Amino acid sequence: MGDGDVEPGFIPLKHPDVKGDEMLRRAKSFYDQMNSRRTTRHFSNKEVPRELIEIAIRTASTAPSGAHLQPWTFVAISNSEMKARIREAAEEEERRFYQERVPDEWQEVLAPLGTDHVKSHITDAPWVVVLFRQSKRERGEGMAPTYYSQESCGIAAGLFISAVHNMGLATLPHTPSPMGFLREILGRPVHEHAMLLLPVGYPADDARVPDLERKRLEEVSEFWD
Repeated sequence: MGDGDVEPGFIPLKHPDVKGDEMLRRAKSFYDQMNSRRTTRHFSNKEVPRELIEIAIRTASTAPSGAHLQPWTFVAISNSEMKARIREAAEEEERRFYQERVPDEWQEVLAPLGTDHVKSHITDAPWVVVLFRQSKRERGEGMAPTYYSQESCGIAAGLFISAVHNMGLATLPHTPSPMGFLREILGRPVHEHAMLLLPVGYPADDARVPDLERKRLEEVSEFWD
């Protein structure tokens, strides 16, 4: 095979040619941008065009995935009646969680965040996006497993959150416990499992966030130079 030949089924890699100081500039700029990202529970009801949500989902779908199966479904909801149904069901589950199921160790770390069973962000935000993880896939007339679906969807979720912040919007990774009601309400198949509920919108003018600090580099990494 010559230098110009490409194995069937493959195409040449198109990778940005970034060098030296520009690499560092980009790295620092992206870090500064993402370091300004915060999770808020206070959303404006200002309209967000559907196209922005579509682009965020397309960005998330560039994530690497096990065997390139892309085992995710993003369900985006702007319908106010559907959001109200989801909020009602989420608050019922969360009420039970906080009253009956929350372990002391979990309550201890939740306390500084000021969370409770009231989930007004679900109806306040103009969009709610639910990320479903596909544990199986269609194969012929039956079903076959997906591979590394948890890890794949986790990466996709990170890219979705980054895309939302990059365009100037805010989101909140919310995990009602348990989450089975989302599959039922949204009519998803049994092999799809709700992983995250993400309200998306502009932060409210009076939005507040906990006064927290991120861990230092040496607390989250180890280098073997």
